[in-house]
Amino acid sequence: MINKIREAVLETVCGVTSRLPENRQYEVAFAGKSNVGKSSLINTLLLRKSLARTSSQPGKTQTINYYRVNAGEMREEFAPDCYLVDLPGYGYATASPEVKAKWGKMIERYLHTSKQLRTVFLLVDVRHKPGANDRMMVDWIRANAMEPVIIATKKDKVKKTELEKNLKVIRTELGIKKDVPVIPFSSETREGRDEVWELIRLAGRQREM
Repeated sequence: MINKIREAVLETVCGVTSRLPENRQYEVAFAGKSNVGKSSLINTLLLRKSLARTSSQPGKTQTINYYRVNAGEMREEFAPDCYLVDLPGYGYATASPEVKAKWGKMIERYLHTSKQLRTVFLLVDVRHKPGANDRMMVDWIRANAMEPVIIATKKDKVKKTELEKNLKVIRTELGIKKDVPVIPFSSETREGRDEVWELIRLAGRQREM
């Protein structure tokens, strides 16, 4: 359980033409639709209220944001040294085709060129069936020799009787293998936080092997 975050800062913001940083610590990325709750999830993971900016306007974030966590001396009770990378939200209906194309190129460029990327967490809203953009994102991740870890957000907004059915739909629609996690998550109750951190730790240990 990660109850202490010694340091968490927004270190780098990359736009369409920006050069991606060459970080020394490993990276885990978070992808998903514009209104799926990526900023809320990152704030929950980092025990911060507003480090990652949430917005009432989906699609507002058009950058890749690198959050540096506990860089420097590492202690066992703290979160691991790594970067949480917030990718641009996709699928915002009213965005122009030009803007959508730029978001797609940014995401693909990051997936193809980041040397420190170890895991991609794909967020989907547990209340809804995954769409074409979610399936495309899964394909992009797999094209880079990785299997996405699915985080089913907004768990607190569905009834317990509906949860397992909805999780099964997500797994089926995205073609997720039985041995790949689908993690129910709630930024309201912090349920799923420990499970996500354990996978982030695992990504770091795999890097050292």
